[in-house]
Amino acid sequence: MKRLLMIGIFLTLTACATRTEPMNKPSSISTASLPDLGPAPELANEIWLNVDSPLRLADLRGKVVAIDMWTFG
Repeated sequence: MKRLLMIGIFLTLTACATRTEPMNKPSSISTASLPDLGPAPELANEIWLNVDSPLRLADLRGKVVAIDMWTFG
């Protein structure tokens, strides 16, 4: 019984992985148009945590960056 269940799961996963069309086609695709606000302003913080020197945007160009901003309130 366990073997039959494993074979069923394997076949289901294989069928889902080889499917060529999306399972849930959206009825209408809408794209939001956002305005181009130009280049990002330079980071001008006085206090930086966990870095040796202040970060600059030019040093981060071409890298994926997640910015988490918070305050010592």
